[in-house]
Amino acid sequence: MDADRAALAEENAALKAELAVARAKASEDAALIVQQTLRIAKLERQVYGQKSERSARLIDQLALTFEELEANATEDELAAEQAVAKTTTVDGFTRKRAERNTFPDHLPRERVVIDPPTACECCGGNRLRKLGEDVTRTLESVPRQWKVIETMREKFSCRDCEKISQAPAPFHVIPRGWAGPSLLAMLLYEKFGQHQPLNRQTERYALEGVPISLSTAADAVGACCTVLEPLLRLLEAHVMASERLHGDDTTVPVLALGKCDVARCWVYVKDDRPFGGSDPPAAMFYYSRDRRGEHPQAHLANYSGILQADAFGGYTKLYEPPRSPGPIREAACWVHARRPFFAMADLEENARRKAAGKKEIALSPIAIEIVRRIDALFAIERTINGQGADHREAVRQAQSAPLVADLEAYMREQCAKLSRGHDLAKAMNYMFKRWGSFTRFLDDGRVCLSNNAAERALRGIALGRKSWLFCGSDRGGRRAAAMYSLIVSAKMNDVDPQVWLADVLARIAIHPAHRLDELLPWNWKIAQQQGLAAQAA
Repeated sequence: MDADRAALAEENAALKAELAVARAKASEDAALIVQQTLRIAKLERQVYGQKSERSARLIDQLALTFEELEANATEDELAAEQAVAKTTTVDGFTRKRAERNTFPDHLPRERVVIDPPTACECCGGNRLRKLGEDVTRTLESVPRQWKVIETMREKFSCRDCEKISQAPAPFHVIPRGWAGPSLLAMLLYEKFGQHQPLNRQTERYALEGVPISLSTAADAVGACCTVLEPLLRLLEAHVMASERLHGDDTTVPVLALGKCDVARCWVYVKDDRPFGGSDPPAAMFYYSRDRRGEHPQAHLANYSGILQADAFGGYTKLYEPPRSPGPIREAACWVHARRPFFAMADLEENARRKAAGKKEIALSPIAIEIVRRIDALFAIERTINGQGADHREAVRQAQSAPLVADLEAYMREQCAKLSRGHDLAKAMNYMFKRWGSFTRFLDDGRVCLSNNAAERALRGIALGRKSWLFCGSDRGGRRAAAMYSLIVSAKMNDVDPQVWLADVLARIAIHPAHRLDELLPWNWKIAQQQGLAAQAA
């Protein structure tokens, strides 16, 4: 009886082990499939550009799915190992992992040597000789270190005249100098770059043994914004000197008396890289309590050039010929125009809905054809991205102009067959009313087909709204816009905003005023690279 019970237990353990191994293999396959799908999606976006309006969001969803499946696969692998260890008849399972490059060469190494054996494990003899060594590498993170810097200034008195001499006090960005530049930069970047409100920051610092009151941290933010104001004005002048600007705005909830109002955050982006320009990219943000047209008109009061934006009526006065210092030429965004057509031509979304048993979208053959023709224009644009303005104009005249003419003829023919209230007719009339703005890219190589540059600059605010929920006041909104300008501009120039802010805050008071432009992100980056090259030489 005992033997039968033992055999039954062994068989049961074997079945559980086989099931665990099968589950681990299935989890590995699922994770591998999603990983390859994610990799293909990223490569397609890199090579062919944005495939649809939802491509970025779908990639994020794939990344999240892969994250969960990878964790599941590891859990199932460990469960299989434990189950196999209880039996002798089931082969174990080990996942095939790709080689990981998690130990970059630039990281410092800390060597830990385990005490070697002093006697042979077999015979107990002590005549041992070293044959080699095995090294196990582990990536580790050192917790944030806090320290207090005590700057001592000795006093000396003159024995002849009894005058007291002392070195001048070091500059501090904030009054009474309780925080160093690196700490201030961290406060600013966490609040405005990583969207972590000060109350959450101070709670975390208190857990690390550094209690900083919320009012003290807020004082520091206000002082830093005041000190950085001259740099912000230089950045604004740089952006407004652009030949072409991208403009857009987004909602910003702001606290009001007994309620929460919806304010606006505006952005104007200078980015000449698509047409081979040499000027550094930058972005300038503004805040306003509402979305009246007077705000962009005030922002661009001294600007004359090309503005790529949506069809917001507040821009209309900027395009009037009598305007001083000159009219702004409107360049419409083809991505905005494409969206309503795409909503009625999304074959992939319909397939997903059908597979999920949901109600399908009513697709339109006309919308599908219009989307196909617009996508052909974007395909041409990808081949000339980064080329000079003259070359871009020549290619557009040769390849894009005939496609645009055919598209207009096709849309006018189809629009005549539709009722005025039809969604397709509304989308077509939106383009017809602004056809000169939509076709401006054919005659000017500096113009882009889309306003994606401005939308990318605003993306951080859209993500941050879920974290900070609302601005505390109008002044807080203006302060946030100023810091967004500095941080986003630094990112656009591949500069670490926190490192840059720390260095700027440490130097700005003693830096010559007439050379303040040296602290702008792109000039600062060049100086840092030159310094590193000099050290290497």
